[in-house]
Amino acid sequence: MATTTTTTAARARVDRLERIWEERPGLLGWLTTTDHKRIGILYLFTSLAFFGAGGVEALLIRTQLLGPDKTVLTPQQYDAVFTMHGVTMIFLFVIPISIGAFGNYLLPLQIGARDMAFPRLNALSFWMFAASGIFIYIGLAVGQAPSAGWFNYVPLASKTYSPNLGIDFYALGLIFNGISSTVASANFIVTIFKLRAPGMSLNRMPLFCYAFLAVSFALLFALPVLSVSLIFLELDRQLGFHFYDIAHGGDPLLWQHLFWIFGHPEVYIIILPAFGIATSIIPTFVRRRMVAFPLVALAELLVAFIGFGVWAHHMFATGLSTATTVYFAAASLVIVIPSGIQLFAWIMTIVTGTPEFKTPLLWIVGFIVFFIIGGLSGIMFAAIPFDQQLTDTYFVVAHFHFVIFGAAVFPILGGLHYWFPKVTGRMYHEGLGKVSFWLTFTGTMVTFFPMHILGLLGMPRRNYTYPRDMGWTGFNVLESIGSYVLAAGLVLIAVNLAMSLRRGAPAGNDPWKAPTLEWATSSPPPPYNFAVIPAVSSPYAMWDPEDREKDVRNLEAGVLVLEQGHETPTSTVVDAEWDEVVEMPSDSPWPISLALALSGMFAMLLLAHWVTAGVFLAFAALVLLAWHSKEPQEA
Repeated sequence: MATTTTTTAARARVDRLERIWEERPGLLGWLTTTDHKRIGILYLFTSLAFFGAGGVEALLIRTQLLGPDKTVLTPQQYDAVFTMHGVTMIFLFVIPISIGAFGNYLLPLQIGARDMAFPRLNALSFWMFAASGIFIYIGLAVGQAPSAGWFNYVPLASKTYSPNLGIDFYALGLIFNGISSTVASANFIVTIFKLRAPGMSLNRMPLFCYAFLAVSFALLFALPVLSVSLIFLELDRQLGFHFYDIAHGGDPLLWQHLFWIFGHPEVYIIILPAFGIATSIIPTFVRRRMVAFPLVALAELLVAFIGFGVWAHHMFATGLSTATTVYFAAASLVIVIPSGIQLFAWIMTIVTGTPEFKTPLLWIVGFIVFFIIGGLSGIMFAAIPFDQQLTDTYFVVAHFHFVIFGAAVFPILGGLHYWFPKVTGRMYHEGLGKVSFWLTFTGTMVTFFPMHILGLLGMPRRNYTYPRDMGWTGFNVLESIGSYVLAAGLVLIAVNLAMSLRRGAPAGNDPWKAPTLEWATSSPPPPYNFAVIPAVSSPYAMWDPEDREKDVRNLEAGVLVLEQGHETPTSTVVDAEWDEVVEMPSDSPWPISLALALSGMFAMLLLAHWVTAGVFLAFAALVLLAWHSKEPQEA
């Protein structure tokens, strides 16, 4: 009888939590949501839509280069398409899906929190991201897409050589996008430091969280440099300033320095979440904890830190002094050390465990293979004479895509399969998953590996065609065929997951017997995440059965349930000792309203309607005032 009473009491507490945390149903609920899981799903589908657009652009590029003198695209269209492909994949897919989708959905669950530290700021970051992506693509839709490459070098990007609005769409769109990423990174840092479940000291925090902490700090310091460079460019283009105009005392190399001070940390910003995903998937399917856990955590942080010291290795052919280039060559070699530590740990964990090669682990093995290939070609670029010879050839494209697509996107695809049961409550089809992996792996290798050879044969990048007698045709045909195979693999992934969403077998709470806390709750998780704030005594909380039994006892006793409101506990930064309980804000119309106001401001800046832009800025200020008028303590 006592057991029945306590179970009934526990059920009553859970019911109360559901009533408190439940959000509005329907479209209005999604527009005003502050639930980190819903925001993660919004990020996921929006970034996947941009991934589809970027993939179509890639196929257009490869179809144009299938043979010499093709006319699929005009030179102007080719410039626009390869620029939009780069901008889309870097700014509108890889960063948003890794940080916005995976980070938003999973990080609070992994640290035992009920939401992000600033839920409304979290919603704002998504709506600004979506608005910035639409803003950039409007340029393509109206025939004024940027066409100076994703790196947007001046003077090609100046008003003289790019007189239409394409570069302005690029510059203002990326400033807008950068605001979104900046507020998101600050939110992640505060969430990781202050919202970990009591007991989750820094040495008990999952490696996934260390990766996202590193990438958040990198974004916070790298994005302002990009924003400054873009503001300078817009001042040059719209108001006649001369930051990059050498004829009036400016310097085009200033753009390269500013862009790559952001752009090389950006490479590690892209790949660090992939490291975090790998360190989540590997222990699950090899049934052992990560080798060298503290060193891997430190290496993830070091990759972000050292990444800020290597930017000029993109500029070895610009005439920098020898002393300068030698320094950056050395820094480019040093950053191999933390990357090597992680490679050693991943491989040794797999070798010394009992691996079960299900689809998620296959994607991680593919990631390791491609990361080694891309890393080895990257080390080659630290050799200054080699770099100077192969700058702006297809060898660079090969290296970049092995790192960005092979090493950064493969773990994302593995993560989609790994956490699919948690997000949907259903299992994907394992057979189709493995077929899609091998198609994608083969397509990636066939598409990008021959580019090394083309680069050594002297084929320049960014050219819309090539002569017949250079010996390049066969390799280009092979690469284009590989791109179609790669596309088929990606389409099969989408088909598998879409079908499994409705027909997949029920997953249960923890189908993988995984080690981290997101698997402690139901699939999909409830709005409040955990009925009781979970106990933590190691980084692999689900492999500590005593702690999970303690959670059950706490729920029955009403300990750490926090069912009096929209509440979550905070903890101290280092040792995660109990600090205080804070009230979290609920759903709100203000984030999307502020994003719309800022969208109007950027649109008016694009059209040089300064007064109207000021009106939209004033409207944004009024939205902020309304946002904080009744609840000044909330974000």
